Amino acid sequence: MKQTILVTGGTGFIGSHTTVELQQAGYDVVIVDNLSNSKIEVVDGIEKITGIRPAFEQVDLRDFDATEAVFKKYPQITGIIHFAASKAVGESVEKPLLYYRNNIVSLINLLELMPKYDVKGIIFSSSCTVYGQPTAENLPVTEQAPIQKALSPYGNTKQINEEIIYDYIHSGAPIKSIVLRYFNPIGAHPSALIGELPNGVPMNLIPFVTQTAIGIRGQLKIFGNDYNTPDGTCIRDYIYVVDLAKAHVAAMKRVLDQETEPIEYFNIGTGKGLSTLEVVEGFEKATGVKVNWAYAPRREGDIEKVWGNVDKANKELGWKADTPLEDVLASAWKWQLKLREDGIM
Repeated sequence: MKQTILVTGGTGFIGSHTTVELQQAGYDVVIVDNLSNSKIEVVDGIEKITGIRPAFEQVDLRDFDATEAVFKKYPQITGIIHFAASKAVGESVEKPLLYYRNNIVSLINLLELMPKYDVKGIIFSSSCTVYGQPTAENLPVTEQAPIQKALSPYGNTKQINEEIIYDYIHSGAPIKSIVLRYFNPIGAHPSALIGELPNGVPMNLIPFVTQTAIGIRGQLKIFGNDYNTPDGTCIRDYIYVVDLAKAHVAAMKRVLDQETEPIEYFNIGTGKGLSTLEVVEGFEKATGVKVNWAYAPRREGDIEKVWGNVDKANKELGWKADTPLEDVLASAWKWQLKLREDGIM
């Protein structure tokens, strides 16, 4: 019998791509999303790609009774991939209580319901922000690197949620978990039927690049050119969202079908660092489109350089991020052109 996976935040950027990969790997999917940061039309895009319409429930996971109703309606759910969370660093500084309530209460509700409905495993969407700015000897950063004090309430919710999962499993709860600490997801599905759709001014680099290239934004600002990096701009590990989605499928398979430790941690990235300038120049090369950009002062809270050591995920999950950067950036541009064609932006 097919296994059924609950994908929270499944109409979001990473959630929608993961739903596609789960369906293509033979899983049934139930999406739960409150649509606060995504659109219901994403479900149509998923169906066009896979030929299967995932079940969809519009639910706010802070509401315990509404969340429990999902498990009652779909008693066959055996695993959860938990993406649903508020995720803008700047907004979290302005509205910390919103972030703590959204990101922590939703996880607690899910964990509490898992044993009652015999849900065996949860994949938690964490972040490399838990490592802060690693010291030189900890680059590339491994899963053993020290967790550093978070620079924002958003980052802090990731750390707190990791601790909640650990404490719950340590207490003897009959569940398993894999915590995926991922780096910077970029790109869009090659079909251009789903992709990243930020509300308002993008907080992430690639949507800002594509929106500037198409004329929605006047100019891209590169924050800081005096960092201790080869070209003076920040360095990040940029991972293709489809490769990232496939990592979740590998993690789900491991949690449900293999004898493993009750809780495991994996870095999910490419293992390579790219500077902001390299990405912008790479986009121009991949698309032939010039981007109007200029340097601006450093932005508070930005980490200078971080990229992952992903040997553990490569070896134990049997997974690798191997899509060439040029293809990834071309997919982001194709998605932007589709948004324009559809009159969305």
